[in-house]
Amino acid sequence: MVQVIDSRNNPNIVWEKLPDDYILPDEPVDNITQPLLATALTEALELAEIVTSEMMIATNMGISTKVNGRIVVKAPDWFYVSQVFPVAEGTTRRSYTPHTEGKIPSLVMEFLSETEGGEYSSRPSYPYGKLWFYEHILQVPIYVIFDPDSGILEVRHLTDKTYTIATPDIEGRYFIPCLGLYLGVWFGERLNIKTHWLRWWNLEGNMLLWGKERIALEQQRTEQERQRAEQERQRADQAEQEIARLRSLLQEKE
Repeated sequence: MVQVIDSRNNPNIVWEKLPDDYILPDEPVDNITQPLLATALTEALELAEIVTSEMMIATNMGISTKVNGRIVVKAPDWFYVSQVFPVAEGTTRRSYTPHTEGKIPSLVMEFLSETEGGEYSSRPSYPYGKLWFYEHILQVPIYVIFDPDSGILEVRHLTDKTYTIATPDIEGRYFIPCLGLYLGVWFGERLNIKTHWLRWWNLEGNMLLWGKERIALEQQRTEQERQRAEQERQRADQAEQEIARLRSLLQEKE
């Protein structure tokens, strides 16, 4: 009797850390905007003091596992893991294997590339499409695809092991439970590049600022305080002048 195993619907997954000498794929990003988008997302979280030592946020780092005896590595443009095991002192994490090195990523983002269909690929065989890999192998709870040129943002939630496209709120934003924040699109300029950017908003509806924006806001507040102080000084001077005038009038009448 021959036993047939459906490797598509029931793949054999082994969560095994990559060997230290494993040569990771070194694929260049499609354009300069992709790493800037990722950096901007992380910077806002760090400055808001949301990132903790037990978390991991990475860009273009390989997430690896072994499926049906073959090593599979995908490097998302940006991903977030709520808890990872610490690495030995003096060592650097070259890749990440869920379950072996920490939890599965709670959130994975891909920025639309020039390779048509790459982020939407549902190829169920090796080397596996990105969407299929995140949905069926990693089972990432939230998968985001973003096109900075058009500003189109798609957020998929894993429900019953299947991705469904989420509906934005009236502000056009999506709630991301693992971070307790909203994710949305903002059009503007950063590092002399004017395009659509992904931004975070807190529960109160306030956008998490980048470093340059925080500096500009602080400078604005400082200038407003200076102007208020100057107005108070001018009012005090005017009051003293008025008192002096009234005293002068009383002395003349005496």
